[in-house]
Amino acid sequence: MKKHAIIPVFIPHLGCPHTCVFCDQKQITAREKAPTKDEVISFIEEWLTTLTDVETVEIAFYGGSFTAIPLSMQKEYLEIAKEYKDAGRIQKIHLSTRPDAIDKEIMDNLKAYSVDTVELGVQSFDDEVLRISERGHDSAAVYRAAELIKSYGMELGIQLMIGLPGDSMKSCLYSVDETIKLAPSLARLYPTLVLPGTELYAMYERGDYTPLTREEAVAITAAMYRLLDAAGIYVMRVGLKSTDVINSERLGEINSGTYHPAFRQLVEDYIAREKISSMLNQITKNRLCKHKKFLVKGSPSWASSLSGHNGDNKKFFKEKYPDVELVFETDDSLPPGKFTVTSIK
Repeated sequence: MKKHAIIPVFIPHLGCPHTCVFCDQKQITAREKAPTKDEVISFIEEWLTTLTDVETVEIAFYGGSFTAIPLSMQKEYLEIAKEYKDAGRIQKIHLSTRPDAIDKEIMDNLKAYSVDTVELGVQSFDDEVLRISERGHDSAAVYRAAELIKSYGMELGIQLMIGLPGDSMKSCLYSVDETIKLAPSLARLYPTLVLPGTELYAMYERGDYTPLTREEAVAITAAMYRLLDAAGIYVMRVGLKSTDVINSERLGEINSGTYHPAFRQLVEDYIAREKISSMLNQITKNRLCKHKKFLVKGSPSWASSLSGHNGDNKKFFKEKYPDVELVFETDDSLPPGKFTVTSIK
């Protein structure tokens, strides 16, 4: 039985009061209409026909600051979701919004419609980064919103961005530290993309903003991922999905460091490489160790990270340890992201 599935219902940024430097949703909203009640029901029904033998099914409202749209519209969408939940056809209701679009009145409404999870698009806990990015709120708004969400007994999610204007490894790790203090149930990590028509694009054109390189983006994201995972916070997503906008020729050049269709894979490969290298270094530095063949095991869910994307990890290990032979296997007893290295006599 599959444990979890999400039915994603996308709502345009109809009520978002700000235009962040990286956001192109106002342009998208101008071209797209909010889905009607019948369209949402039809979409959910279509998805449900594909979801059989699933333990937990969520209806998730994405694509906009849900609690910033008119309250009447929030109620209309949530009423649909609650009917499916009350009927036992789905188990959870999930939405994403801005930290400054959460207050007691909004939370009372979400509670009335049995919402389970609220994700906050935090992006950064660094107030200077928030200011430069024109988020329209400071980090204090995040703490207030997170505390309120948890006080209503709902699951908290935190979304963070990597490589915003004014950002650094230090500020990104600070954001992770503050996220861990809030103890959310889940987190998402999104490297910043430069999209046409945004202020960030204009900043890039003026030379006021430089996107992260692939090496920087992967290394910073991996460091954040490892801390969140060690704290028991589920990293639900890493990187953005492919879209026609992202894949345009011009944007491919600009975002070659921060966008990759398998970005999570690259990050997990990097983490695996670091962990395995650390163990191999300890073993091979021991002068009493005469073995030249080692068995490297990883969990089945991280099996692809043993070899790496396009075999990059195997190439890395072969170059770094030319006198050592490595054999890779999966081990069902190992949890995700855990590895072992033992000598083969």
